[in-house]
This record gives sequence, structure tokens and C-alpha cells, in this order.
Amino acid sequence: MDYEAETLRRLQLAELEILRAVDEACSQLGIPYFLDGGTALGAVRHGGFIPWDDDADVGMLRPHYERFLAEAPAVLGPRFVVASPRTHPQMAGMFAKVMLVGTAFQTRETLEAGFDQGVFVDVFPYDCLASDSGAAARQQRACRRQQSLSYLYHSKHITVPHGGVLGACERLACRAAHRLVCSATSPQAIAARFGRAAAAGATRGGTAKAGGGVLAASSASELGGLTEGQAEPMTVEGSRWATLSYAGTAFPYEVLAPARPIAFEGATLQGPAQPEAFLEALFGPTWTQLPPESQRRNHAPVHLEF
Repeated sequence: MDYEAETLRRLQLAELEILRAVDEACSQLGIPYFLDGGTALGAVRHGGFIPWDDDADVGMLRPHYERFLAEAPAVLGPRFVVASPRTHPQMAGMFAKVMLVGTAFQTRETLEAGFDQGVFVDVFPYDCLASDSGAAARQQRACRRQQSLSYLYHSKHITVPHGGVLGACERLACRAAHRLVCSATSPQAIAARFGRAAAAGATRGGTAKAGGGVLAASSASELGGLTEGQAEPMTVEGSRWATLSYAGTAFPYEVLAPARPIAFEGATLQGPAQPEAFLEALFGPTWTQLPPESQRRNHAPVHLEF
């Protein structure tokens, strides 16, 4: 679907309500977070949403993300649902969503997967990468492989990078791969393998220290079977963090934390410690410039309900 201007703005304001609620919950619980992706770009470049954007993202270091999943639902209350692959196996992405109850934001993929997706804010966990560059590359590849399998499992209609004859061949291959993946594995097995791969950077050398405390794994199911306190601590200096559900950029810890206040649509939320460095690493040196209109894309659903 294409958006009418009024509909897009109404969607953005609904997402702003979720962002404010996440900010309040994190403040109450003492959980650090930061605006991520295009939402961070919008905050710095536009003072709010990118005018044509229709989603919102926040990031958290993995241990903070685990606390958020465990503790935020009770604080957010019944108006919001915190969904992750752990609680909603119909989810394809290896990250969480905070959704507004009573709304719908359905894509072709979520409908096919049977995921009752409402208007949402994505919550991305940032995992500590292995200090060895080769091990970090293997860690990232393993996570991307499991994330790709999850998308193939949940839907046979995958967005492919090409058009024309090549794109048609890619779509046919995805449909065949969907049947194969569904016969060979399960969402729970995929999530477990992703969790083990994501935790690889924090298990052999230990977890990273930040703010005077050890960022220990708090979920054995999602972090490869570790329980709190099993890993040996390491210092945060030199550590790099990335959201591994995508081919994520690796950021030095100091670029991400501690989070700093940032203005967004008249609210004061939390942004990365070094927002300009964060955005240049993520979007390149031309991040301050508006893209051509032909490249201004969004994620318009097939069904939207407020």
C-alpha cells in the first residue's frame, strides 16, 4: 500500500507513543538504550522522523536487551506487547518488537507466517564481537546464516535483490528453499543456533564490563546455554558491538555507550554516545544529505489498522 500523508503521520505518532513508553520503562528500570538506524538519523538530521519513514528502531547491548525482555512487559502495561522469537515463534527476525495493542501492521511475510503484528518499534540487541577478527567474521556469518534460514522458514515470499529474469529465478529459489528449510528444522532450533553464534564473542573471553558492572548473559535459552556468572569478565576497552540479525556495522563500545539525551519529535529520548560517528559508520560520509526521491523507501504494509 502507499501512504496518504495523513496516514503516514498518524503511524509516526503511534510509533512515537511507543518510543516514549519504552523510554519511560527503561528510565524506571535503569536499562540503557539508544535510538538506532534511521530513527537515530532522523533525530540528528530532522529532529524527529525522516519525513517518509514509517518505522522506528532502538538498540540495546545484549545484557540490557535481556533485562528489557524480562522486566519491561510488567512496566509497560497492557497497552503494549513485547514480542520476541522466544515468546512469538512466528517472528522471523532475531530481535524484539514493542507493539501497540489493538493495531495492525501486516506485511505479506507476517501474514504468511501467522504473526499478528501491530504497529511497532523494533528493539535490536547488540552483541559483543570476538576480539579476534577472524573469529568475529565467523560469528557474524553464522548469525546471518541463521537469520536467513529464519526468514526462509517463515515465508516463501522473500524480498530479493534483483528484478527481471534474475529476480524471478531468485524468487523461485526462495520458494524451493522455504519448503526444504521447513522440512529440516524449526523456529526454536534456528533461534537456539543464532543465540549460540551471537554469544560466541562473549563466552571464550568473557563478557564485557561497562559502568562498573559485568554485562553477564541473563538468558540461557537465547545466549547459547550460558547462565549468569559463568563467563570470565573482560574489560570493555577495545570491544566492538554489532546487531547480528543483519549484516550489521561493528561499533566500538565508546560510540554506543553511555547513551546521551537526544531530541526527537519534541521528546527527549536517548541516542548513541557519539551520534555523528555512529551515523557516519552506518550510512557513510554523506549521511547529512537527503537521498534522491527514487531512493526514499519505506516498509508500507498490506494492511494497516489503528
